[in-house]
Amino acid sequence: MPKVITTRKEINFSLNDLPAMPLPTQVLMVRPNHFSVDYVINPHMEGNIGKVDKAKAMQQWDAVKDAFASTGLRVHTIDDQPGMPDMVFCANQSLPYKNPHGDREVVMSIMHSEHRKPEVPYIEQWYLSQGYTVHHPGYKVIRDFEGMGDAIWHPGRLLLWGGYGFRSSIEAYEFVSAKFGVPIIVLKLVSDSFYHLDTCFCMLNENSVLIYPDAFSKKSLEMIRQLIPNVLEADAEEAEKLFACNATCPDGKHVLIQKGCVKTSQMLRDQGFTIVELETEEFLKSGGSVFCMKMLTW
Repeated sequence: MPKVITTRKEINFSLNDLPAMPLPTQVLMVRPNHFSVDYVINPHMEGNIGKVDKAKAMQQWDAVKDAFASTGLRVHTIDDQPGMPDMVFCANQSLPYKNPHGDREVVMSIMHSEHRKPEVPYIEQWYLSQGYTVHHPGYKVIRDFEGMGDAIWHPGRLLLWGGYGFRSSIEAYEFVSAKFGVPIIVLKLVSDSFYHLDTCFCMLNENSVLIYPDAFSKKSLEMIRQLIPNVLEADAEEAEKLFACNATCPDGKHVLIQKGCVKTSQMLRDQGFTIVELETEEFLKSGGSVFCMKMLTW
């Protein structure tokens, strides 16, 4: 089986052929004491510098934290740092993994923006305190890698989906695949409004995914549709304005999603999912929502 898969023809296996992988049981969140929009590094930040209501942002973050706890996950929290207004988006600084022997490992990110590079060591310290084995990509070989913003585990299976084109370089997946010994299907992102895979690709359970198709190249869509039996498409306006695909489904049942994604949420209800609506309006000003605000771990 190829380790880094770039075309539909290379997918010569089914999901049932892949080893099982336990779902995460814990979640890390970073308290947004210093969250704001201080610069522009994605289109959603345009016009929002200095416009974050910090009190409202904290209330919204608390509600997201409570929602994760209500699904049965153990929630860990750490504080953000002064001068790091985007540290709250802790899906980006790392990619954790629990190998078949039960050992926990993590690959730390190489952030694309200079504004965000200082966040990584603080997240690394948390992993070290939890007993993870920490790996660093080679900076001279890999240009960018933004963790689970772009690298998303397939629920219940030893498989990664990896986005590239804006914040992560395709070379990063060669390193991750070799380090973890897992296959990675790489997906090319083609719209800068959907600059991370987690903005347009939401795994729901082993057989279902929610996507925004216009964010992907044709070849990438072919790979998604070949391997995943149930591909659901988010409403275009809800995907673009409300980050509908930046939802998350930590237990295969409950979908935590931005409030107001009416069409997408109804489609998910019709599929048997329980919808948990959350208000992340302040974080949308910075180009992030529910998925961005957490890191699922073991």
